[in-house]
Amino acid sequence: MSSDQIRITLPNGDVLELPAGSTPGEVAARIGPGLAKAAVAAVIAGETVDLMHPLHEDAAIRILTDRDAEALAVLRHSAAHILATAVRELRPGAGIGFGPAIDEGFYYDFDVDEPFTPEDLAVFEKKMEEVIAADHPFLRRRVSKEEARGLFQDDPLKLERLEEFSDDEVITVYEDGPFLDLCRGPHVPSTGRLKHFKLLSGAGAYWRGDEKRQMLQRIYGTAFFKKDDLAEHLHRLEEAKKRDHRRLGRELDLFSTDERVGPGLILWHPRGALVRMEIENFERELIMRHGYELVYTPHVMSERLFEISGHLANFAENMFGAMEVEGARYRPKPMNCPGHIAVYQSRQRSYRDLPIRMAEFGTVYRYERSGVLHGMLRVRGFTQDDAHVFCTPDQVPNEIERLLDLVDEMLRAFGYPYTVELATKPEKALGSDEEWSRAEAVLSDTLNGRGVEFEIDEGGGAFYGPKLDFKLIDAIGRKWQGPTVQLDFNLPERFELEYVAEDNQNHRPVMLHRVLVGSMERFVGGLIEHYAGAFPTWLAPEQVRVLPISEQWEESAADLVERLEAAGVRAHLQARETLNYRIREAETLKIPYMGVVGEREAENGTVAVRRRGAGRKQEVMDRQAFIDQVASEVRSRALG
Repeated sequence: MSSDQIRITLPNGDVLELPAGSTPGEVAARIGPGLAKAAVAAVIAGETVDLMHPLHEDAAIRILTDRDAEALAVLRHSAAHILATAVRELRPGAGIGFGPAIDEGFYYDFDVDEPFTPEDLAVFEKKMEEVIAADHPFLRRRVSKEEARGLFQDDPLKLERLEEFSDDEVITVYEDGPFLDLCRGPHVPSTGRLKHFKLLSGAGAYWRGDEKRQMLQRIYGTAFFKKDDLAEHLHRLEEAKKRDHRRLGRELDLFSTDERVGPGLILWHPRGALVRMEIENFERELIMRHGYELVYTPHVMSERLFEISGHLANFAENMFGAMEVEGARYRPKPMNCPGHIAVYQSRQRSYRDLPIRMAEFGTVYRYERSGVLHGMLRVRGFTQDDAHVFCTPDQVPNEIERLLDLVDEMLRAFGYPYTVELATKPEKALGSDEEWSRAEAVLSDTLNGRGVEFEIDEGGGAFYGPKLDFKLIDAIGRKWQGPTVQLDFNLPERFELEYVAEDNQNHRPVMLHRVLVGSMERFVGGLIEHYAGAFPTWLAPEQVRVLPISEQWEESAADLVERLEAAGVRAHLQARETLNYRIREAETLKIPYMGVVGEREAENGTVAVRRRGAGRKQEVMDRQAFIDQVASEVRSRALG
């Protein structure tokens, strides 16, 4: 083979010889016209590239079509550039930031004087359709840094990014018709490949995520290869709007926030507090059965603890500022671990004491930027159902097994299916590579031994150790962060934890961190959306609302309420306003049961029962049978 030829290996093992400088598009054409027409991009050595990427060396190539998962990100990145093309055509003075693909679609940031309106988005969408109809090819070009400066001399945001490139770094620009962008790619072959897309919303976003920089205007959108996929996604977004925990939280009177209290700090209303209380009571019973002991630790601790733990060095940007008391510095705790370690170290421990399992519903405080705060899902003060297991190295596999059982029992109680991810060493981490490898192996071996499928989250571990993340799948298919199990060899070393072993020598214990719901705020916010506010009976703040048809049956209705309460059911008598108004109110509050009492029910010792979601249908039941039924649902924590 001559030096100007390269060898291209296909997934099936076939080898093609092409001239150096050939592109993946030409590889696809050599394979066949059908693939050439369907090709979107290519994968070379694990990297997705576009079809015009020049090939100068032998390579293994996989051509991507719309059937490949990686191709969707390419389409969405291209959609972001088509959006920027449309905006720049209609608003020539708009400064351009960046437009990446994201999990649910894409966005592009613009520097403009005023926020975009829904009407603006409709106009941009129309212009995007024109750019798509023109079927402009995406043309890739390598440029020098100096050349790029000239091309983007009127775009200060691009120039700022450009100066971060090293002099020998490859710089590429992409052109699609009238628009030129500084971009790494890849893109689809032409704008006409985008068929099914939708602009969704506008929002403010600080440049480079820095709240000290200017506020840009971000436009979010989504795109799919297939019309049905787009329709399904938009339907899911509409369903998510209906389930928005912020709206339901207000309508159901569960929680609120108040700027006087501070952003990201939740006020639990009585009805919301009842939901939280039920979850905490259930979890306390559960963990006590699994061998945990409860502890309580202060909300504010000496900064010295966080120096030892490594939080000040690795987590300071997420901590609230220090306060000085009598010459010593204190901080609101961002984690419960140091407090539990202090409890462990309060006396000498023997191998006979281990494992020690400490649990706490501990409120912690973390500084989250105001731009990312979101109802109960992203807050600055939250309660973790935190626990730490101190054990010998030999006990670790069994303790992880027990934790997996505990997580499964917890999540089944709320009706959540889930997936598992193993998060590995992050860039900023404590401890040696050997320690991390050992810890990651213990977690993966345990999962494999149980036949549990899991994905690897590269670099997603905590700074002190790898972890298992359990992702809850809600009623409309979204994933939520749920329980975590973290294996930690580092904090025991930093705090010099010890136990006396059988050889009568001091040894280091291993520490396991775990949460089951994680943040109580986030978990309840997620449950509101999962159930669309219609909590199963055991979790519902009000389980039965009793409605006398008129005042003369109020005494009989009050007797039913007393009997329900005596059976452990949360019941409430509502006798004011018209019956229809009271029924509508109970429906709005999504109360599981209504019990209507009139003349016939009062005389016969019965109740006309309306079940949530059954419309006008009602069933006349013996009162004791009704009480027994509801009490049984509550005791068994039934989901149906």
